[in-house]
Amino acid sequence: MTRDVPAGVGRTALGVALVRAMESRRPDRLFHDPYAAAFLAAAPTVFDRDRRVIRTRFFDDHLLDVTEQGVRQVVLLAAGLDTRAYRLPWPAGVRLFEVDLAEVLDFKRRVLAKRAAVPRCDRRPVPADLCADWTVPLTGAGLRPDRPTAWLLEGLLIYLSAEETTHLLTSVGDLSVAGSRVAFEFEAADADTLRERAGRVPAIAEYVALWKGGLPDVPGWLAARGWLPEKHHWADVVTRYGRAAGPSRGGFVTATAPDPATAGRQAASGAELSGGPGPRGDPDAVADAELGLDVREVGLHGAG
Repeated sequence: MTRDVPAGVGRTALGVALVRAMESRRPDRLFHDPYAAAFLAAAPTVFDRDRRVIRTRFFDDHLLDVTEQGVRQVVLLAAGLDTRAYRLPWPAGVRLFEVDLAEVLDFKRRVLAKRAAVPRCDRRPVPADLCADWTVPLTGAGLRPDRPTAWLLEGLLIYLSAEETTHLLTSVGDLSVAGSRVAFEFEAADADTLRERAGRVPAIAEYVALWKGGLPDVPGWLAARGWLPEKHHWADVVTRYGRAAGPSRGGFVTATAPDPATAGRQAASGAELSGGPGPRGDPDAVADAELGLDVREVGLHGAG
């Protein structure tokens, strides 16, 4: 953040600038503020928009790469208002499950129906609470545990306690065969530091209050149970997408469920990668899409 960014009420004012900039981009806009975007550009880290854009793009590429390699089941846990089922060019035969609370999925259904949106894969909404038994509704919706699955836990784990995270990942493991994948983000700072930083932005205080911190070392937890985790560091990913990296801020993790016959020969610590899924298309197009239908990418979102 630049030293000129005001504190307190000044940061709240930037939230108003964000709303004005978004309205100014609409074809049916009620007003045009040509300067609102300039204020946001001068304070690029206040709402951390770039991080959500890069995160969206990374997971887009990851899921497309995995499905192009033959995985045909994708599960979005706490799917929220994710629109990947509608906007990504999925290979034939992909079945995508969206797990979230019934009211969230119903809201999304109504909004997308008004836009005449058509999924580009076999989309299957699964109304379920991740803090309850969500595996039965998921398999009831058609998930085949005997086939590889790509699991996405985007923006989710920080909203869970360590115990809840352990239970969730254990359930994911129980439903995963060799070749399954799980993907999520990781932070360079601990949960307390993240809360302190986020507390400087009043506009997201209601979200920060929901944070429970997750599990301190999810890649290590997965590795100890046979998964093969790979870290994709923020600076490397951002540079690959042609954006300024800024300070080190964690990154992303993708992990593969190995064949039990070879799992014991894998390094328990996982691998450190500077690569990851290859870039696809224009990151600015992702930003435009996410400022439209995929509402959860406009602001900090949680489990759903």
